[in-house]
Amino acid sequence: MTIRAVSVDGESAQFEHFPHCQVLDDERWSSVSCSKSAADAACLAYLSSLSREIVPNLIILCNRSTKSTSEQGGQENDGNIVQNSSEEQIVNGCNGFLEEKNVKLVHIDYWLERAETGIHFGNSLLYTDNQIRRAHCWFPCMDSIEQRCSFDMEFTVNTNYVAVSNGRLLYQVLSKDDPSRKTYVYKLSTPVNAGWISLAVGPFKILPDRHNTNVSHMCFSPNFSKLQNTVEFFHNAFSYYEDYLSMSFPFDSYKQIFIPSEVTVSSVSLGASMCTFSSDVLYDENVIDQTIDTRIKLAYSLARQWFGVFITAEEPNDEWLLDGLAGFLTDNFIKRFLGNNEARYRRFKANCAVCRADVSGATALSSSAASSDLYGTQNIGVYGKIRSWKAVAVLQMLEKQMGPDSFRKILQMIVGRAFPTSGSVRTLSTREFRHLANKVGNLERPFLKEFFPRWVESCGCPVMRMGISYNKRRNMIELAVVRGCTAKSGSISGSNPDDGIQEGDAGWPGMMSIRVHELDGMYDHPIVPMAGESCQVLEIQCHSKLAAKRFQKPKKGSKPDGSDDNADAVLTQDNRTGIDSPLLWIRIDPEMEYLAEIHFHQPIQMWINQLEKDKDVIAQSQAISVLEKLPQLSFSVVNALNNFLNDSKAFWRVRIEAAYALALTASEDTDLAGLLHLVKFYKSRRFDADIGLPRPNDFRDVPEYFVLEAIPHAVALVRAADKKSPREAIEFVLQLLKYNDNNGNPYSDVYWLAAMVQAIGDLEFGQQSVLLLSSLLKRIDRLLQFDSLMPSYNGILTISCIRALAQIALKMSASVPLDRVCELIKPFRSMDKIWKVRIEASRVLLDLQFHSKGLDAAISLFLEFIGEEQSLRGETKLATHVMRLCQLNNESHSGSQVSCSTLVALLRLLASRKAFNNVFLRHHVFCILQIFAGRSPTLCGIPKELPPVLAPDTSSDQQNRSSSLTLKIPRPQDPPIETPNPCDTLPTAETAKDVRDIVSNCSERRTNIVKLRVKKTSSSSKADGIDHQVDQSRAGGPNESELGPCSSASVDAPPREANERLNVTNRNNDANSSHDQESRMTASMREANARPKIMIANDEDVNSLHDQESRMTASIGSAKLGNKQEISMELQCTADSRLDSLLKDRLSPTAKDGVEIGHVNVPDHALSMVRHSVEQARLSTDDQDAKKKKEKKEKERKRKQEDKLGKKNDPEYLERKRLKKEKKRMEKELAKISRTERASSLDMQNLVKPEPQGTLTSGKSHAAMSLDPKASNRQEAAVPLTPGESNTLQSAEPQVSNREAIVEGMQTSSAPRIRIKIKSRSIGNI
Repeated sequence: MTIRAVSVDGESAQFEHFPHCQVLDDERWSSVSCSKSAADAACLAYLSSLSREIVPNLIILCNRSTKSTSEQGGQENDGNIVQNSSEEQIVNGCNGFLEEKNVKLVHIDYWLERAETGIHFGNSLLYTDNQIRRAHCWFPCMDSIEQRCSFDMEFTVNTNYVAVSNGRLLYQVLSKDDPSRKTYVYKLSTPVNAGWISLAVGPFKILPDRHNTNVSHMCFSPNFSKLQNTVEFFHNAFSYYEDYLSMSFPFDSYKQIFIPSEVTVSSVSLGASMCTFSSDVLYDENVIDQTIDTRIKLAYSLARQWFGVFITAEEPNDEWLLDGLAGFLTDNFIKRFLGNNEARYRRFKANCAVCRADVSGATALSSSAASSDLYGTQNIGVYGKIRSWKAVAVLQMLEKQMGPDSFRKILQMIVGRAFPTSGSVRTLSTREFRHLANKVGNLERPFLKEFFPRWVESCGCPVMRMGISYNKRRNMIELAVVRGCTAKSGSISGSNPDDGIQEGDAGWPGMMSIRVHELDGMYDHPIVPMAGESCQVLEIQCHSKLAAKRFQKPKKGSKPDGSDDNADAVLTQDNRTGIDSPLLWIRIDPEMEYLAEIHFHQPIQMWINQLEKDKDVIAQSQAISVLEKLPQLSFSVVNALNNFLNDSKAFWRVRIEAAYALALTASEDTDLAGLLHLVKFYKSRRFDADIGLPRPNDFRDVPEYFVLEAIPHAVALVRAADKKSPREAIEFVLQLLKYNDNNGNPYSDVYWLAAMVQAIGDLEFGQQSVLLLSSLLKRIDRLLQFDSLMPSYNGILTISCIRALAQIALKMSASVPLDRVCELIKPFRSMDKIWKVRIEASRVLLDLQFHSKGLDAAISLFLEFIGEEQSLRGETKLATHVMRLCQLNNESHSGSQVSCSTLVALLRLLASRKAFNNVFLRHHVFCILQIFAGRSPTLCGIPKELPPVLAPDTSSDQQNRSSSLTLKIPRPQDPPIETPNPCDTLPTAETAKDVRDIVSNCSERRTNIVKLRVKKTSSSSKADGIDHQVDQSRAGGPNESELGPCSSASVDAPPREANERLNVTNRNNDANSSHDQESRMTASMREANARPKIMIANDEDVNSLHDQESRMTASIGSAKLGNKQEISMELQCTADSRLDSLLKDRLSPTAKDGVEIGHVNVPDHALSMVRHSVEQARLSTDDQDAKKKKEKKEKERKRKQEDKLGKKNDPEYLERKRLKKEKKRMEKELAKISRTERASSLDMQNLVKPEPQGTLTSGKSHAAMSLDPKASNRQEAAVPLTPGESNTLQSAEPQVSNREAIVEGMQTSSAPRIRIKIKSRSIGNI
């Protein structure tokens, strides 16, 4: 698109226009080295392209605006303007309301130099395709679903062409300047978004609808007869929708245009009041097979005019509701005009497909991760089809709950309020529909509160596994239920943490019904809850009495249970159920009230009864699917399937299933009875008994035609013991193909012959039957020649022949060179062939390349075909086929890899202009790259921002670092207002031994304490990142287990803020601090390089020491985050200094205001004894606190009971109570004496004498040791300090000695002694 000029209110305006498609260089793919890196690169490229498309690409600067602005968004070429570049709205023509003060007229002159996407030119044809966000590529507009406006359009074309567009055709006039041109003027008064604007120009022939003058059908002249036959039914759908919704069609007219399939992007392209179809859906009156599919497709497109075009979704998360309502309306049409059996059978198969595919968050209907975050790609591909089927199933479940009348009333209210006479509310949200379900549908709020989060906002379907057992004595049915879910663990909530559905939640709202068919009748029991325990056993009472039927003499030629006679059947335990119980068969959820995957187990005879006697097509299909999978087949099963196949009153689709089941049950064990029944059935309908040859075709009985058409294919699936096709099956197919005669038949036999050719491709040839292969190949060659001279409908016959040749070549690859087969098929790819034939030939060549040379060769051939393919739809078909080949390669585990050059070629295609022009091709190429990496083919679950470079691993660096920690001591701070939680201020880590030892020195006067907690570390944290790790471990975060045993430090200080961090790493102190000098102390306790190193430094986050009577405490132990009931034990080593003069005399000049601790060497066995005693004290205190709380609660409970029972005045009760209290008091005293004795014993063991030289020279230093947390019970023990070197006191940052201390046997001295005390504190008291 080229924009020549832009004017605002008649004045020229500056503008900037840039294309959305940006082809980048190939250097960006240089980092691709494997399939996973290619998948990551594809995610980045795809997401960036989708993000760019959302941003407007036309910026207009309004000169007359009061502010410097830029308009983002395009306008209509006719002058209907939408948005100004300023922050205010100038014209909001999108919603049809104009405010005079904000109206500005914008005129844009543009022209299309080369049409690439959005609009396409063909041979005498121009049309638009309405791809996602491609409307702005062919006319300036605001291409957003949130912007809606009315449109006035004029198109000037040659007089031999017809211009078809949205809205009502006002008039058509000849051009004054050029009489050979004609101008068509359309007016669309209903506001819609720009994506629904469509245009088609060509030599169309118009067919007005005979029943409705506002409906028109158009196509090219050669297809006009097909058009007349195809749309003959259409007035039925049109009038039915108007009657069901009690409203007329929302637009002034409706037009259906059928164009050649090779120029379309998809089979259907929707637009406001018009729809463009591929001409493939048209059919003659002599074609039978295409009728049903075409009618359903046209009916669905008409329903989308109501829900999707006229009524739009309020948000992207609500699009599922409009899609589901259109599908629901289409199902009602099928039920009304194609039969109830057709509607129920289609819905049952769609529900089964949803249950198989609904395993991840991509199928969550109203989830941001599966809707709005996917930029509209959620409706492309197989996931789009699954979401549509699931949406319809969810709405049908609601209809079952509220009733069909209430649901119809809701739809009428939604449509009625959208018309201008009712307020013109033309948006619908899930929240509003839920409100209507409550108010109009009379569904209770608790049910809806569970229904929508589970079914709409989450993924997964319930899996119900059930089995029965009949209790003859109680006349009861015991039903075992096992509940499950199809979704994978962790994806139930649809990747939305706010959905309210957790992984642990099991079950869905509602009760499932059980229908029991007994001898006396049918009974429904809605007793199975959808939610509940994973395993459950229920009981159902039988109504029939077995005694009245037991001794009844059976009739001759029939079984006692009333079923058909199977004279050759041998009764087993399973098929004696009709005699031993009054049950005939049981059905689970017979009315399809829930979208669930049901696995039900009942005896074989009950399944046979269900197939033969139940008239519901779903019951019959369920019985056939179970019987064909039985490991051991009996003649009764084969006879039951054969009887159903011969029943002309049964639904033809289920009869076809019975035919295929007979083919699968045919084996040597049953003497190939299934094959004999199939051949006998076909000959009884189609063969002349006198001459033994097929009669001429007669397809006037349409259901019988479909069943007979499937018989050759079913016969071809029969396998003998050697896994080859029996000779009888091959001869039967050859005979049908040889003597086919369609003379006198009013209907075409093209699909009939195609089914026979398909059967040839499914045959397996053995050594004896390979002689018949040449005759079959001659028949195929003859059909190809005949179809080239007289092309069949849509090339169906040629397509079947090409596919059959490829299948035979693959099966005979050992003797037939595949290259010769490829040369035979390549001519069918020429451009003069029918589009479908050309695409099928390309598919076959891809299959042959895949099986012969591997996946990489197939992908390379696909890239070659994509470069040559000219049709957009053909590109999509080939990409879809390659995606299936990739999935087949993953399922087969063949190990076929794709080279890096091929991966880069796919990435280039993903980012190319060709992919931009075809959004379906781009999406499937992205899915192919995801399948290579073993991922799901969807954007769901992929983060929007993927880091191009991953952070380097630092685990090895952390393991090599030292375990030393530095703690900075700043000057005092004012205490904060809020008091932090003690659990938030304790650093936590896991140690090799789960011990919490704390050593403390206490004095009578409470002063500031600096404590160090040290743990032996197996892998220390990186120094630069330790703050973050300690903070997370303090908060109990996930990194707690990753840190492992590590060194930690703490400082007793005034209360801190809850969000304040505890700094444990080395930091630079404030250079402007003038009150206190930085003092650094280091205490080392190592033995043979196995003890941790402790370093002390200054920090502004903690209180500093006072000038006088300050106390330094070094603490050795382990700290771990716990709750308030846990106890933190600290081992503190304290040095008191009470005289400032002694400090000045003794300490080094470089540390005037600080205190230095000398070398403290403590042997390991002493620490182990301390830890053992401390642990005992901690456990004892734990028990005491727990017992106190328990006793208190017990007293209160008993006191209340006494008040109720009136035992206060009972002397016996009071005496027992007194004795109990006395007993508890004696136990407490004994425990107290025991603890005192243990503490005294430990103190005597740890009593040592210091050496004469001490590095700590404070005037009055002492140490004490106590195991009792109470101060009155403290026991003292002296521990000496090993003297350091002479230069230790002169250093501003003293080093710690690593020499071992010999505690026992040391000599006493008059040097200052240090007392070590042990105190225990509860965390709740810190």
